[in-house]
Formats: sequence, structure tokens, C-alpha cells
Amino acid sequence: MKRSMSLTLVIVLLMAVSFVPCGSLHAQEKVTKLRYADMAPPSHPRSKLTAEWCKDIEKRTNGMIKVSYFPGGTLCPPSQVYDSVTKGIADIGCSLMSYSAGRFPFTEVISLPLGFRDGYQATKLANAYYKKFQPKEFADTKVMTLYAGGYCRFMTTKPISKTEDLKGLRIKANAEIVDIVKAVDAAPVTMPVTETYDGLQKGLLDGILLSVDTLKSYRLGELMKSVVENHAFSYGVGLFVVMNKAKWESLPKNLQQIVDAVNEEYIEKYAKVWVDGEKEGLDYGISKGLKVVNVSKEEQAKWAEKMKPIHDKYVNMTKPKGLPGDEALKFCLDYIKAHP
Repeated sequence: MKRSMSLTLVIVLLMAVSFVPCGSLHAQEKVTKLRYADMAPPSHPRSKLTAEWCKDIEKRTNGMIKVSYFPGGTLCPPSQVYDSVTKGIADIGCSLMSYSAGRFPFTEVISLPLGFRDGYQATKLANAYYKKFQPKEFADTKVMTLYAGGYCRFMTTKPISKTEDLKGLRIKANAEIVDIVKAVDAAPVTMPVTETYDGLQKGLLDGILLSVDTLKSYRLGELMKSVVENHAFSYGVGLFVVMNKAKWESLPKNLQQIVDAVNEEYIEKYAKVWVDGEKEGLDYGISKGLKVVNVSKEEQAKWAEKMKPIHDKYVNMTKPKGLPGDEALKFCLDYIKAHP
């Protein structure tokens, strides 16, 4: 009798060891933990939306993917995000394309002065462009989505009354748009947006060519006195969100499908965030004393003509690389006309 009870007890204990711990370990092995590096500060509207994306990914995958979000360059500097993702330092990363100078020559079409209306239009175009051309320059990562803050404007620390008043001023500009600054006879200064406030405050800069959302998100509205409303200079501030390719390929197909679906949904959300951010930024700047300099349609048309050599320069740059720059430019211009 005792022997029978002892045998039963052993069997029960073996079952407990076999099913409870192993089942728990098996579940843990299936959970994929990802680190998301972002350049934007935590207070930026896009950062808040990205935090929601992380939660949505965990929810939609039933906890099989958990994403730890590192905004504000806390995981890696903005200029090193793409390399950090390819090397596996970060699993997902978001930063400006211009911070990886020369790496995305074909996609520089987004940064041309195309006359964007706002960040909604620019972001939708950026993703339409990617789906159309599937540029090989991103082949070493999994592209999650592209963003583009649109209708970037000249803003200055001193009052001006017309576009010509920009002549001689030192303007912060990303590397890919220095030709726009040169076209108005101003001096381009390349500097990370995270260092721009100090640059303006110390007098190293007289102004910026950026989206007006930065007036609030980076507090630049505290220092600006004028903003020029001229769509001729409007370009897209191109940003990427990419994932380490090996990490992506390690995910089961069903989880990849879920992530792709969430990414597709968030294109619309990010596009709208730019519009809301631009309005909030401009309102914030005006509340701090920013004056809006309105330019006539005739004046905009004149400056738009002066931007065409920049378009031609892009096309000529792509030809020796075997890239269809002329097709990409036409696609973008046609998209803007079809989606005003």
C-alpha cells in the first residue's frame, strides 16, 4: 500500500516538474524583446505616438513581442541610429536620413523643395514612394515606415519682412537641403536639431529652415522672431524607421504580418501627428511673439522657378549611380498634384 502511494506521489511530482516549469520556460522562449532607439525627445508628439505603437505591438501579438522604447537619443546618438540597427545595438531605430549622409541618395528626392502642403502630404508621399520604388539602399534593414515632416519654413531670430531679407544670414539646415539656403544667398550651417537651441541662443545661427513643429517640440519658438510663408522652399524632412534584418527574419510569419499591419495603420496616424504638431508649433511661436511674413503667390512662383536647378542636380546625381532619379522626381511631383 505504502509502495503504491509512494509511486503515485513520484508520478505526481514528475508531472508537476514536466508541465509547469517547462511550459513556463517554453512560453518565455517565444517572447521577443526589442529595443527601439529614437532621436526625438519624449515630449515630442511623435514620441508619444511611438510609445503607443510599442503598446499596440505587444497587445496585437498577445505579448509575444515586447518593445522597450528609448527616445531622446538615450540608446544611441541620432547620427548613429541606422548603423546601430544594422549592428544589432538597437533592434528598431528612427532618425533623420540626413544624419546618415550619402547612404540614401535615391530617397533624397523627398528632401527636394517640392512644394509640400504639410507633413500629412509629405508622409503619405514618402511611403507611396517607397512602395513604388523599393530602393535598394535600405536593403540591409527591414523598413517599417518612412516619415516626412513637410512645409518647412525659414524662421529667423530677427524680424524680417520679405524673402530677400534672408540674404547673408546663417541658417541651420540639414545637409541635403543646403542648396535651398544658398539659393536665397544665406549661409547654411549643418547642426543636429538637438543642438540647434543652443546654437541660436549663442548667436552661432541667425535662423533655421525646419518644420514649424520644432517651435514647440524643441522650444525654438522662444527664440524666433519671424517665419516666412513661402511654399516654394517646402521640402520633406525625411525620417526612417527600420528594424534589424536578422531580428526581423527571426520572427514567425504570423508575427511579421501583425507588425506589418500595425505599421500600415500608423502611417495615417503619424501623418496626422505632423499636422497637429505644425499647428501647435506655429501657435506656440506666435504666442512668444513670432511674426508671420506672408508671401504672394507670384512671389512663391518666382522662387519655385529658382528651385528647379536643385531638382536637376538631384537627377544628374542619380544617373551615374544607375538610379531612375527622373522617374522618382516625376512620381513625387505628380503625387503632390493628385493629392493636394
